[in-house]
Amino acid sequence: MRIVRRIFAASFVLLVLFIVGALHLLAGGSMGAGDRSGTLESGGRTRNYFVHVPKNYDGKTLLPVVFVLHGATQSAASAERMSGMSALADAHKFLAVYPTGTGGLPTWNSGACCSYAMRNNVDDMAFFNALLEKLKHDYAVNPKRIYFTGISNGAMMSFRLACEMSDRVAAIAPVEGSQDIPCRPSSPVSVLVFHGTADRLVPYDGGSTPYQMGSKRSDTPVKDTVAFWAKRDGCSSTPQHKESGVQRTDTYSGCTNGTAVTLETIEGGHHMWPGLRISGNDIPASSMIWDFFAQHPKP
Repeated sequence: MRIVRRIFAASFVLLVLFIVGALHLLAGGSMGAGDRSGTLESGGRTRNYFVHVPKNYDGKTLLPVVFVLHGATQSAASAERMSGMSALADAHKFLAVYPTGTGGLPTWNSGACCSYAMRNNVDDMAFFNALLEKLKHDYAVNPKRIYFTGISNGAMMSFRLACEMSDRVAAIAPVEGSQDIPCRPSSPVSVLVFHGTADRLVPYDGGSTPYQMGSKRSDTPVKDTVAFWAKRDGCSSTPQHKESGVQRTDTYSGCTNGTAVTLETIEGGHHMWPGLRISGNDIPASSMIWDFFAQHPKP
């Protein structure tokens, strides 16, 4: 009976994820003010994305770029609504970029996950390199201020980008993701991690779950990944710790070239973007992410 219950639970969670993803796709067709859609060819595929250009953009002032990566089965438009990053882009003058993964219910090939993108060995690294070059051609981009954030599979992709594009990426802010690949960054990258202790899809303490989204991975414990980046960035081995309500913050100081590594642990937090009404907390993750990015350009 225990095996039957586990199979049922896994099937139910996957069904919910796919239904939610499909609804996001159906609801994600409209573009807001300042949003500009684009396509590019990469790996024999036509890839889609859209850019939120901040108000009063003059085409001359070099702006930071914040990529917001959707989760598995989610849409780029729902990632925009979820994160609220476009409003922050208007307030703080940066380009917010929302790319789309591949497959009918889109995913990213983060190296160990997920579904269509991983099964078909989609070269998402080539896509992001090409997209960055196109953005530099089309907009006034500050090459010292390239940032990535995302949730779940999008967070995993953010980790991979930091590992394999560390010469271009200034900072990442993964939300409810894991770094499950060999990582050999050539230069320091600032890292801000958000993760809930009650996440059943990507467990805080690592390990495998019945909900692997088409992959047979074993997730790395969050603290191990944070310790990896603290060591790579030359930070202190012992973090400064503080607590406020359900939020536990561990900040590693003394990092190389002004970089930083911070872990935001959400006690009882689930697999969702912090601060949303359904999240059960009021942690302003998106504002915190931008503040962190703004303080950490590429050295």
